[in-house]
Amino acid sequence: MSTLSTANVNDVLAPHVGADAIPGLTWLARDGDQVVSGALGHRDLGGTQPLTTDEIFRISSMTKPVTALTALILVTDGALQLTEPVDTYLPELAERRVLRHPHAELDDTVPADRPITVTDLLTNTSGWGMDFTDFSPTPLSQAWAERGTAPGPPAPAGALPTDAWLAAASDLPLQAQPGQRWLYNTSSLLTGMLIERVAGARLGEVMAERIFEPLGMHDTAFRVPAHGVDRFGACFAVGEDVYDSADGQWAQHPPADGGDAGLVSTVSDYVRFADLVHGGGAVGDRRLVREDLVQAMTTNQLAVDVLARGGPAPDGGSGWGYGCGVLVRPAPSGLSAGSYGWDGGLGSRWFTDPVTGRTGILLTNRMWTSPQPPEAFRAFEALIGSA
Repeated sequence: MSTLSTANVNDVLAPHVGADAIPGLTWLARDGDQVVSGALGHRDLGGTQPLTTDEIFRISSMTKPVTALTALILVTDGALQLTEPVDTYLPELAERRVLRHPHAELDDTVPADRPITVTDLLTNTSGWGMDFTDFSPTPLSQAWAERGTAPGPPAPAGALPTDAWLAAASDLPLQAQPGQRWLYNTSSLLTGMLIERVAGARLGEVMAERIFEPLGMHDTAFRVPAHGVDRFGACFAVGEDVYDSADGQWAQHPPADGGDAGLVSTVSDYVRFADLVHGGGAVGDRRLVREDLVQAMTTNQLAVDVLARGGPAPDGGSGWGYGCGVLVRPAPSGLSAGSYGWDGGLGSRWFTDPVTGRTGILLTNRMWTSPQPPEAFRAFEALIGSA
């Protein structure tokens, strides 16, 4: 990585670090066998607790690719098939009704054209989720909120376990026919529930056995590990507002493991996951997941007509594979078409460019205020993408 070093990446990120901006961050960049990393800022707004590169962060929606890969491991095992209806394991989702239009009343529905499949969950096309083209309230979104099943910023202390969530949502209609619309978040949550039903264990236990332990990701879990509490701080919202304190929701055992946004991790842990994906699903001589499934995960799976109705990026530049975004054209930052990864709204981003072989991971303790990444993330991506 001849044009990158800890010093020049820190130089690019330093102007974005401070109590009024991003209080603290860690980052990592890989180019082949060369890895550089760094830490800037502090765990607290007072500037008394400097960060080190092993800081643990809430990675929120960077959980989604991990959930997707866990499901693909079950496909590799033969326990799941991509094309099978999920109501085999989630019978609460059988015989779905679909709203005539997204703002329709809950009883203004038609039958679903077909069942929801495993592929629908992995591609965010189950028919349920956040519509990035229209954030206005609807009768369905109001019903979600009333039942505690609405997508939104992660709040593990209030998460419903699989059986309770499905019972609460089982009579609600879909927003769109399965396979026809990309809608965010809920499909990843349902993927985690599917994994729990198939494996007969909590999602975190399955991830630990099948991914974290084989990869040595010892700081990644659905709560802060006991050995890492001194490397974990608050997550800040706007200004001095605290979204979650160091001894808050992620310090407790959650009632449910959210496959959409529940994990904590470090840059050194998450790059192990990124390396597994970039390497086609094998670590050393041990294969964790079929290579063709990893290839599909990191390839856009959205048909042109589906992407035209709304996708991960407002400019249409990003499609979706299995649990992660995939660029369908080169990005202004220099990332190649086919680059993949995802963000976390509590202040994180991962991307891998398969053409150059470069990976970037940036974790911060300041949550985003919009779906578009803050300037620090754009600057980091541009530096890695154009190096």
